[in-house]
Amino acid sequence: MDAAAELRVGEGRKVGTGATGTGITVIVPTFNERDNIAELVVRTADALAGRDAEILFVDDSTDDTADEIARVAADAPLPIRVIRRAENTGGLGGAVTAGLLAAASDVCIVMDGDLQHPPELLPALLARHDEGDVDVVAASRYIGGGDTSGLGTAVRFGVSRAATWLTKAMFPIRLARSTDPMTGFFLVDRRALDVSTLRPQGFKILLEILARTDLRIAEVPMAFGERRHGTSKASLRQGATFVAHLARLRFGKMSLFALIGAVGAVANLGIMWLLTTAGVPYIWAAIIGAEVTIIGNFILQERFVFADMRTGARALGIRFLTSFAFNNVEAALRIPVMVLMVESWHVSSVLATGLSLIVAFFARFLFHSLVVYAPRRRRKADAEGEPPVDTAALRVLRAIDAEAMRPGEL
Repeated sequence: MDAAAELRVGEGRKVGTGATGTGITVIVPTFNERDNIAELVVRTADALAGRDAEILFVDDSTDDTADEIARVAADAPLPIRVIRRAENTGGLGGAVTAGLLAAASDVCIVMDGDLQHPPELLPALLARHDEGDVDVVAASRYIGGGDTSGLGTAVRFGVSRAATWLTKAMFPIRLARSTDPMTGFFLVDRRALDVSTLRPQGFKILLEILARTDLRIAEVPMAFGERRHGTSKASLRQGATFVAHLARLRFGKMSLFALIGAVGAVANLGIMWLLTTAGVPYIWAAIIGAEVTIIGNFILQERFVFADMRTGARALGIRFLTSFAFNNVEAALRIPVMVLMVESWHVSSVLATGLSLIVAFFARFLFHSLVVYAPRRRRKADAEGEPPVDTAALRVLRAIDAEAMRPGEL
């Protein structure tokens, strides 16, 4: 593909034939799916024959998938556009969000590029939407007529079902009518969405849409096909991203911060136990455990809690030093309290450490939300003597309300 066709997010242009202003946009996020493109286009065009439709590929590939899209588009029976993203922000979910923003139609259908989502199901999705009483039509593997054989092994099936049950348990109201909230094959009416509110991470963009927006959903059964070419993108890292994103969606930043803090607390206790067992005095064991977990917690918070605030905040090095300094000051105050509990109250050192970590949680969260990741613009205005928009107390209350309570089901 030549340089002129290397497209950034939102700059997609038609590289095939046909008219613009289509009535249906099929959004296909791709990552190294070269061998599937030609068949996907043929089958999609056949399924949408006679309809005003386009295919919009959002490509993050490291191979020549984009060149193959351009080749196939040259004589395709329907318009084809391609967006090449400069950065793989948000993974597959980010690619779908970019497609929703660039789509020529408000009726958007999202499907994978690996042919496990059968294009022949497109008319059924559209027919259900045409009844006019829903905003989302999802292709489900788990309703009557659906088939999960494409998942392959029993382990993958079990993981998929467990993830579905966990998700539905965490969103019992918004997912009450969804049997497969993690499906990647669905129709969505863009007019019912505020796309700017989506914060996708990883594969599960439908979950993001349903959790953040109160939408009417219907389902049609899908026979999930087997992958013919390429390899699955699922991995342990994607699984960890899903769990973290699920926690963020359901409970907000504060609870995800607490989850990471809990992991750090367990690590802290484990380090203390190992060191004290090895004969290290418990005070030194507590100091070493604190330093290790302070650094580990910062890395996890950067990636999973405050990722959306990093752009407007100070540089990484300053964020780390500010966080590291605060946590060490907090630890310096906390450890004497722990000593008092052990020496005067005869509480075990491990239990005393655990109790002190719980007490420290709120101070850490508020400091990181309001100071470490505070927008540069607000700090500049404060330095120039401009009157603050909010008092410190109001900022604290709003931080707690905004971060701990969204989106939830309140």
